[in-house]
Amino acid sequence: MNRKIGVVGLGYVGLPVAVAFGKEHNIIGFDINENRISTLKQGTDYTNEVTGEELKEVSIDFTSDGSKLKEVDFIIVAVPTPINEHNQPDLTPLVKAAETVGKNLVNGTIVVFESTVYPGATEEVCVPVLERFSGMKCGVDFFVGYSPERINPGDKKHTFTTITKVVSGQTPEVLEVVADTYASVVKAGVHKASSIKVAEAAKVIENTQRDVNIALMNELALIFDRLDIDTAEVLEAAGTKWNFLNFSPGLVGGHCIGVDPYYLTHKAQAVGYQPDVILAGRRINDDLGKFIARTLVKKLIKAGIGVQGAMVTVLGLTFKENVPDLRNSKVIDVIRELQEYDIKVQVTDVEAEAIEAMREYGVSLSTIADLKPADAVVFAVPHREYVEGSWNVVQSLLKDKTGIVVDVKSCLDKALKPDNIELWRL
Repeated sequence: MNRKIGVVGLGYVGLPVAVAFGKEHNIIGFDINENRISTLKQGTDYTNEVTGEELKEVSIDFTSDGSKLKEVDFIIVAVPTPINEHNQPDLTPLVKAAETVGKNLVNGTIVVFESTVYPGATEEVCVPVLERFSGMKCGVDFFVGYSPERINPGDKKHTFTTITKVVSGQTPEVLEVVADTYASVVKAGVHKASSIKVAEAAKVIENTQRDVNIALMNELALIFDRLDIDTAEVLEAAGTKWNFLNFSPGLVGGHCIGVDPYYLTHKAQAVGYQPDVILAGRRINDDLGKFIARTLVKKLIKAGIGVQGAMVTVLGLTFKENVPDLRNSKVIDVIRELQEYDIKVQVTDVEAEAIEAMREYGVSLSTIADLKPADAVVFAVPHREYVEGSWNVVQSLLKDKTGIVVDVKSCLDKALKPDNIELWRL
């Protein structure tokens, strides 16, 4: 493998990819965020996906200068693919990245996209942009491939090099080059998809499958709540069967599970099919934050606590545990719904950056030491520090160590619950 590699987009996905290749090859790492480039050059990854030691060990030329991409002939594009306020795919970052690559494309280059898209997007959206800005012809002057990202933020076990890499290329020859390039660093090996569309579809259904399964658990939780049955206990009992799938209810946010299904449903509707099951799952998961908040409001009323002006502490704001990533966190849905009832909400998170929380959601983060005693605590995100502190942490946040606790992910041991606390869990 003698390709000169460049990585476009150095976020949660792109940086681990760049570091993996940078351990074996000299590569170019490009990002439009100059602050990101500056901090990486200083040996700091504020996403916490890569350590300072790892950054010191790799050979990566971090840059915000797109012209540096002229020095490579194998470009990996790993930029975000979000949705807009109407839950439609927003391909703006991907198109802008393709424009940058196109302007600096050299003859014979292979461009591999890792961003999650709907089947057909690489060839229907990205290729025309590359051709327009390069003045070259795809399949003649340059080539494309697709290799879906499988990065799981915060997961130190399933990493870029230990997860089988799905690869594809527009021709058999390109596929072999893409496969060999990734195989040079991915220890788990590669799986050669028969086409780019197959690889795109494989990625988008991975998270759609998880979304639908979690939606089922959330719907069961809604049913069991009305039946006054503890969902966690039901799942524990059902889980004793060998083929019962291990899913649990919870808020579904982040940049993958809560977003990717909309890429598939968008494409399905475009070809005349209404994806009822997938959209039903999305609707259930998107509405869960409001359900949690409204349940807490009912608990406050039953406890004789005046809702208007009541103080509620929300423990955790990131989209999942042990990561600083705030993108598409559904905890904000709980917060905003509580505020609709004129409840005072204070939020703390040991992982999130206060500046990012304010910029993303207009939420002011407090340290635990600065929190005022609360009438209720919403244990929203089970960061390691909170889980280890268990009931001691949660109880310390309540007025006179008594009140209501909402345990979204059922992380607190029900058997150890203090007598003066009312516990509700999803």
